[in-house]
Order: sequence, then structure tokens, then C-alpha cells
Amino acid sequence: MSRFLGKSPVITDGELTLAESGAIIDYLVSRYGAGRLAPPAGTPEHLRYTYWLHYAEGSAMPPLLLKLVFDRIENSPMPFFVKPIARGIAGKVKKTFIEPQLRQHLDFLEMSLPQGGWFAGKEFSGADIQMSFPLEAAAARGGLNESRPRLMDFLARIHARPAYQRAIERGGEFGLQ
Repeated sequence: MSRFLGKSPVITDGELTLAESGAIIDYLVSRYGAGRLAPPAGTPEHLRYTYWLHYAEGSAMPPLLLKLVFDRIENSPMPFFVKPIARGIAGKVKKTFIEPQLRQHLDFLEMSLPQGGWFAGKEFSGADIQMSFPLEAAAARGGLNESRPRLMDFLARIHARPAYQRAIERGGEFGLQ
């Protein structure tokens, strides 16, 4: 199914091929988590886990993706006579829609994340793995900085996790444009 859409990431586990980050994390946690990385079903923490698992790509990523696209429009080579029009439109869309959306989401996330805690509660979970990418992207290009200390602390704690360190050792540093 996913091979037809050209989606990434994709995992294959036996006969199963699965795309969509949230579905992949949910599958891996359910199949291999051995009771870790997800709060018990039926708890308020599990409801938050499910919420953040879907929020990451359904709500947080769209304005970040729009920012990436409109930044590229502003900076792409184009004929001289089109450049001021394209840059003007891109700048206006960013200023009136994308940047306010990013601020609104970052404010919401800062308010929602307990100090020193994780998105689904007191324990690290798959929701935190899922939320780490939009926050990495926001730090790279979406305005996330020290003005939101809880989110910056979250990223620092993610980066300090031994599993994160092992992933970087195996896969190498990654960068976001």
C-alpha cells in the first residue's frame, strides 16, 4: 500500500509494511514495547498518549511544512520579473498565516507540557518520540527557542536519552533545513 504513495518512513515487519509515523510508533510500541512506552489503556495518560501521537503530524507539522515551502518560494531562483511578486506573496502568507499559526502551536505546546515531564504524563512514551520531530523542526525553522523553556528542556532531555544517542551513533547526525 505505502509503496504506491512513495511515503517515508516505512517499516517492514514480516509480511507487514507500514507507513505513517504515528501508526509505526503505535505498532512498534504495541508489538515490541513489552508494556513500556505507552500508558495503560483506559487511563487519562493513555488518552493524552493517543492525542499527542496524532497531534504531531495532524496539527503541528502542517504549519512547519508550509513554512518550509514558502521559505523555498522566497529563496528559489526565478525569472527577475516574477521574483518580487512571488516573494511578496510568500512573505505575506508567512506573516499573516504561517507565523501566527506556529506561535499559537508553540504556545499551546509550552503550556501543555508539564515542567520536567513528558507529553502523556510522568513517563517517557511513544508520544514523546512522535512529538520530538515537530519540535526539532520548530527549533530549526519554526521559531522555537529559549523563550519556551519547557519545550527546549524537552528537546534537551530527548537528546540526552541513551537510545537517542545510540540512534545518532548508528545513523549519524541529521539536519533540518
